[in-house]
Amino acid sequence: MKNQTKKNLGIGIIGAGRIGQLHAENIIHYFPQISLKAITDIKLDTTWLNTLPIAHTDVNAQGIFNDPEIDAVLICSPAPSHLPLIQQAAAAGKHIFCEKPLALNIKAIQQTLATAKQTGVLLQVGFNRRFDPNFARVKRVVQEGGIGEPHMIHVTSRDLEPPSHDYISSSGGIFLDMSIHDFDMARFLAGSEITEVYATGAALIDPTVTELGDVDTAIIQLTFANGALGVIDNSRQAVYGYDQRVEVFGSKGKIMAKNVSATQTEWATADTVKHDLPLHFFLERYQVSYRAELQSFFHAIRHKQAVAVDGQDGLIPVIIGHAAKQSLKNHQPVRIDYEHPEQHEL
Repeated sequence: MKNQTKKNLGIGIIGAGRIGQLHAENIIHYFPQISLKAITDIKLDTTWLNTLPIAHTDVNAQGIFNDPEIDAVLICSPAPSHLPLIQQAAAAGKHIFCEKPLALNIKAIQQTLATAKQTGVLLQVGFNRRFDPNFARVKRVVQEGGIGEPHMIHVTSRDLEPPSHDYISSSGGIFLDMSIHDFDMARFLAGSEITEVYATGAALIDPTVTELGDVDTAIIQLTFANGALGVIDNSRQAVYGYDQRVEVFGSKGKIMAKNVSATQTEWATADTVKHDLPLHFFLERYQVSYRAELQSFFHAIRHKQAVAVDGQDGLIPVIIGHAAKQSLKNHQPVRIDYEHPEQHEL
């Protein structure tokens, strides 16, 4: 592991798609003590790049691994490239921030995490919703006993519109490309591991997704090790906006986080009460959380502390996602075997 004594951390970004561009802009505009040294992508958007003060750009990531001034890499490339890039970054002694999912294959993730651990580098996974101020507040209240013992956790996550069939065909399906965030959030809020899932689903928006072995509407029942129960409801299409809510109900009360709108105004007349629709796009809804997760990562590097969302946090939702797929296929609850998780892969 590198000795972090200099003022500025050097950062390289691999992948300059939507999320890579967001991280790059956040670093430049919000982190003056962080130096964005390089960004790579097989198809670089030169128009976008020309608007930013980035010293080095390339289609090949090897330059980032070879650069002694780069202390950490942000892996924002497509999911199939994540594990090989983690291995290369770890071998080069670079700290790693990797977007989710780490991968779809459980054994491959386990092997890569073991390799990275041996090098001593930090590895943080991009479950940014933990850093949302609203959800983080819910977590703190639950953790401090503000609602007593948690009895029920309810997570609602509904997208504005469905993804393309091309995306679904390689994403692993709804439980691994969408619900994976909600499995992480449920674990986060409950402070306990999920021990059983029972998933039901249907193709109510686009019946043709069944040809891809997927559904677009799902209810997932959860059982936690601490005895609490949970429900996740997912939909690929909420016509009114990006619907993101959580509630934790306990022995002494409840706490909930509602949707975020452009304004928090309410207009009431004799005929109706109106307020703004939820924000429509995930980059808008979670813009604060994307900055907060990077702040947490940089802080961990500087102070040689454990990251807030580690490799195991990246692995466990993938295991749960496979168990949910197994449950949907077999029409029955699935007890999650964390010691032999590969049995859940179909």
